[in-house]
Amino acid sequence: MLAVETSTEACSAALYIDGEVQERFEIAPREHTKLILPMIDSLMADAELKPQQLDALAFSRGPGSFTGVRISTAVIQGIAFGVDLPVVPVSTLAAIAQHYLKNAVANCVFTAMDARMGEIFWAVYQKNQEGYAELIGEEAVTLAENILFSKQKGVGIGSGWGVYQQQLSACLGDLLLDMEAEHLPRASAIVDLGVVGFGQNQAVAVEKAMPVYLRDKVAKKESER
Repeated sequence: MLAVETSTEACSAALYIDGEVQERFEIAPREHTKLILPMIDSLMADAELKPQQLDALAFSRGPGSFTGVRISTAVIQGIAFGVDLPVVPVSTLAAIAQHYLKNAVANCVFTAMDARMGEIFWAVYQKNQEGYAELIGEEAVTLAENILFSKQKGVGIGSGWGVYQQQLSACLGDLLLDMEAEHLPRASAIVDLGVVGFGQNQAVAVEKAMPVYLRDKVAKKESER
């Protein structure tokens, strides 16, 4: 499985083969369109694979940067159309949670991405029995002071914590064990969750592999909202 992730300032691609994952990752704002295809080409060349030899594709379907989510969607749609491959859409918030939980002692994370316009993309994830991030409740775009959360302790992760730490900490109180704002989504986590999703029949035809922005008026200015 090949996966791509371009929804934040980080750009990455990953290739899963027989349980092993290879990844190309770079933090490069506004450079994604230049970087993502060479990353894919490099991974495929090193593995001596052609696209038609893949079983499926996965991509970061959002939420995230409007442009970034469009890039990952377009790249995967292009490959999928070319060789008729199924696609597994994976939540960007789930990818952030998965990357952290994979090697963490904590079993629950409060994931927050800065959504601009005074809001955050928010979701709570716990580690399931198989070791993968599992959503509790629903993903949302919300004011930091209006978050919904489960009554279990966890770690705050994601860029939203760097901007709204005070408001989020006040809401969670003693449930917050720690906070790490620097976590970004990675294609290695997208492919981990993509493989699981593929095994659970979550793959879709390419025409149904669509982005999820959460915010209905994603392209509107704040004054228009």
